[in-house]
Amino acid sequence: MAAKPKILIADDQPDVQRAISFICTAEGYQPITASSPAAALKHLTEGSFDLLLMDMNYRADHTSGEEGLRLIQEIRQLRPDLPVVVMTAWGSIALAVEALKLGAKDFLQKPWDNERLIQILRTQLELRSALQGKAKLEAENQAWRDASKTQPEPLISQSPAMREVYRMVEQVAPADANVLITGENGTGKNVVARLIHERSTRSARPLISVNMGGIPENLFESEMFGHVKGAFTDARADRVGRFELADGGSLFLDEIGNLTSSQQSKILRVLETGEFERVGSSRTQKVDTRILSATNSDLQRDIQNGRFREDLFFRLNTIEIHLPPLRERKEDLPALVELFLTELSQRYRKPALKVGPDAMRVLQEYHWPGNLRELRHVIERAVLLARADFLEARDLGIMQSGGRGTAIEDLDIEGVEAHLIKKALSRFSGNANQAAEALGLSRSAFYRRMQKYGIKAREG
Repeated sequence: MAAKPKILIADDQPDVQRAISFICTAEGYQPITASSPAAALKHLTEGSFDLLLMDMNYRADHTSGEEGLRLIQEIRQLRPDLPVVVMTAWGSIALAVEALKLGAKDFLQKPWDNERLIQILRTQLELRSALQGKAKLEAENQAWRDASKTQPEPLISQSPAMREVYRMVEQVAPADANVLITGENGTGKNVVARLIHERSTRSARPLISVNMGGIPENLFESEMFGHVKGAFTDARADRVGRFELADGGSLFLDEIGNLTSSQQSKILRVLETGEFERVGSSRTQKVDTRILSATNSDLQRDIQNGRFREDLFFRLNTIEIHLPPLRERKEDLPALVELFLTELSQRYRKPALKVGPDAMRVLQEYHWPGNLRELRHVIERAVLLARADFLEARDLGIMQSGGRGTAIEDLDIEGVEAHLIKKALSRFSGNANQAAEALGLSRSAFYRRMQKYGIKAREG
């Protein structure tokens, strides 16, 4: 239940305090009284209030309003965000104007009209709530914008396959076309998305990223399109959705293949028209957003099986960039190992570490079903466990692959994905939450894949 608005009533007359307190209570507000400017300031120092209703005179021989004007000035210093409504039996236009100049929001003359008083209180409380909601919304939006400005990891591109990826990124980034980035889990699709945005004409605007597999069905529209206050039970303030946050910039839809049928149709409408409505609002809004999306699924096969809309696929897939798995770009491995080793050594305040020849041989022979994500995990663990100033094979915690490299390469994408899930579950003793985190998947997306491949949580 929302807290009752708290109103401070500052007046030296007990009957006035009682009368206004009765009105406030009847309206669902919580009244607190003070008999002097000093008492009012004490209350404001010690507690939180939503509005101050104050008299302009507190001593019988004073009718100039000076006490009230001085109190307004002190409150502006103490609580500049607090709405102040002033009242006096000796009202004049000049005094009202002076009070408003000093920061009062409205002026009420005694004896007051109850309807007028109630309307003033309602208006000022609603304005305060709206301003607080706007401030919260701006802070939330700024957090998203700040998060989108983080620099992408370097795109290591010494291998022929990755040189082609880099060439495509440089070519399509300024074109403002929608890009679909495909590849196995952990191949760095988010890095490519950030690089495209940074190289685009939209780089001064935000890149907003969202994991499409991690949004609950009942919150999807609110997360993507926003909502207005009161749209549903917990909608206590307006909220901007991801599309609106990315207006003028780029929106990265990760794990796009996990969208349900109803979610696909809602996304398609925005891609076709650029228009949407916040939940609970009938006002149509329009955005200019470049869509970058990523998936490890075979969307063409999903289209044939009726799991993915072909028209949505064509909207997303103006340009497709496919990222090769790490086992197909072993030339990049030394540079990637050095990158992760430098970053993680600094993070854990370790001395500069090198990779011993045996360790590098194991790294080169391993088949890397988890790709860059698994490589980073292995290097992180090795940095923490290293017993010398260089990494040894035993620090890596992986077995030499021997003939297994050929076996994994004989698998299709689904086979590799199932293998990776089983391996992650085995590594974490069947703990699905830890396995999902290690693979960079949301819990719901991980369980969907387990169900898809018939894998049990305790399967090793």
